[in-house]
Amino acid sequence: MPLQQREPPLAEAAALCVTTVMLLLFGLAVLYSTSFGIAGASYFMRQIMWGCVGLTGFGAVLLIGYKRISDWSWILMLAICALLVVALMFKPINGARRWIQIPGVGNIQPSEYAKVVLALFLAKWCSDGVKMVETSPWKFFFASAFICAPVMGLVFIGKDLGTTVLLMVVFFAMLYACGVRLLCLLPWPLIGVPLGYYLIKWFSPYRLARLTTFTDPELTQSGSGYQLWLSLLALGSGSWTGVGFAESRLKHKYLPEAHTDFILSIVGEELGYVWMCVVILAYAVFVTLAIAISTRARTRQGILLAFGLTTFIAMQAIINIGVISGAWPTKGMPAPFISYGGSSLVSCMIATGLIISVALDAAYPDYHLALAAKIRETVNRWNPFHKK
Repeated sequence: MPLQQREPPLAEAAALCVTTVMLLLFGLAVLYSTSFGIAGASYFMRQIMWGCVGLTGFGAVLLIGYKRISDWSWILMLAICALLVVALMFKPINGARRWIQIPGVGNIQPSEYAKVVLALFLAKWCSDGVKMVETSPWKFFFASAFICAPVMGLVFIGKDLGTTVLLMVVFFAMLYACGVRLLCLLPWPLIGVPLGYYLIKWFSPYRLARLTTFTDPELTQSGSGYQLWLSLLALGSGSWTGVGFAESRLKHKYLPEAHTDFILSIVGEELGYVWMCVVILAYAVFVTLAIAISTRARTRQGILLAFGLTTFIAMQAIINIGVISGAWPTKGMPAPFISYGGSSLVSCMIATGLIISVALDAAYPDYHLALAAKIRETVNRWNPFHKK
């Protein structure tokens, strides 16, 4: 049933597009600076290629519309599970099996796309099951968890703990947004967090070290705290205005993953605290605009989808910034739109396209149907075999 209407969020959608393009261009600039002295222009050119793929995905979801894509969410869930299983068959990289390695193309990380697919599925599932939420919240919770558990479990088996946690945050946030009571949701993290800590303590001492050494990385700077210690040195040496664009010293084979998960450390070193604040402000603007679109969506499904996708991008940015500054345990998590990585960039662009689609649907209900009809009409006009 359509919700009470407000003014369509077209201005917010336009501003969100501008913010996304600014973050994307900024990311390309700092990636060029960070990686050029290490790998020439190869990373930069690959990121441009993936940026074009992401823009294509952005345009495709706008043309198709979030509603029709949501109708395929069951198929997408099965497909992402299949891709995660395929990724487990490839040779591990840095001890993790997260990537499908395609020669000549690069590595594809299915867990990045799982974030978008999970939000798509839950938006459809929760909007269709709103009556069950009201009458049988526990039944709805267990049914939702049963369906979503394989995706999260496969990501965890691939040794991607950070993405597993992020998927769980999106899961609980969307169920809470659709009306599931806290009584059904709170016990699980309250039990799971201590249990997870002790399981890691007993079975994975290396991971435990990464979870605990962030409190004082100087003591373990030659071991598990090495990456975080160098990140803090990079941020500290940048001071307010930085050492200058492309003048970083720590990117030259000192700070591991400087062009991926720790690219914002190099931003802090080269451009200083002022530009770090600009990046944080850009993320805050992105989230604010996306939440405004969510609250003014035309349908319950649109509200939940925009909210879930915004949660994933916001939490990813918060985790990345927290990790490089020592506020959180060290964990691989790319900075949205900025870090090097094709799968991360494409998934963020598709997520943004879906949020914009929600805004367009609020202004022009079922716009994608009229757009598809217009495209068919144009194609048929130029098709010599079409019967008029």
